[in-house]
Amino acid sequence: MSNHEVLSNIIKNRRSIFPVSYIQKEIPIAVIEQILESANYAPTHKLTQPWRFTVIRKKAKARLGETLGDLYKRTVPAHQFLQKKYNSFSEKTSQADCILAINIQFHPNEIPAWEEIAAVGCAVQNMALTAEALNVGTYWSSPPLIDNLGDFLGLNENEKCYGLFYMGYHEDEPRSAKRTPIAEKVKWLEK
Repeated sequence: MSNHEVLSNIIKNRRSIFPVSYIQKEIPIAVIEQILESANYAPTHKLTQPWRFTVIRKKAKARLGETLGDLYKRTVPAHQFLQKKYNSFSEKTSQADCILAINIQFHPNEIPAWEEIAAVGCAVQNMALTAEALNVGTYWSSPPLIDNLGDFLGLNENEKCYGLFYMGYHEDEPRSAKRTPIAEKVKWLEK
C-alpha cells in the first residue's frame, strides 16, 4: 500500500469517539507521547509553535471534573441549572483515560491570533490522525467553561485553553463519514 493510500485510509476512518464509548484500559505514556509528538509537526507561521498541552491523567481527571462542575454551577443562572449537565462533567472525565487540555500561546507582536488558532487546529488534527492510527479514540470538546480553566491549568497571561481532547481505547465499530461531495465545495479559477 502506498503512503498516500495509508494516509487516505487514516483520514477517512477518523471519527470522534465520545468518552461514553471508552473502555477501562490505560493508554501507555509512550502512546500519549507519540500522539503529542505528531502535534509538533503542524504548520506554524514564523515558527511560533503556539500549541501547548496539559496532560491530565489519574486523580487530576477527577479534579478537572469537579472544577468544570463548580464552574458550571457558578456561571449558569439558577433557573437554567441542569443536574444532568452538572453530573456530566465528572462522568466524562472519569470515562476518559487521558485528557489533553489544548492551549494556545499567543505571540501578538509577531502574528495575528487567527494564525495561531489555525496552527493549533492543525496540531490537533495531527494528534487525531495519529490516535486513529494507534486505535485510540479521541474527542475534541470545547465547552464555554474552558475560558475559566486558566488557573486550574496554570496558564500564563498570553495563553488560553481552546478545548479538551478526550482520549481512550474503545471497541466501537467503524462508521462511515457523512460528507457531501467535495465538488460541491470547490470553485476552480483557471482564466
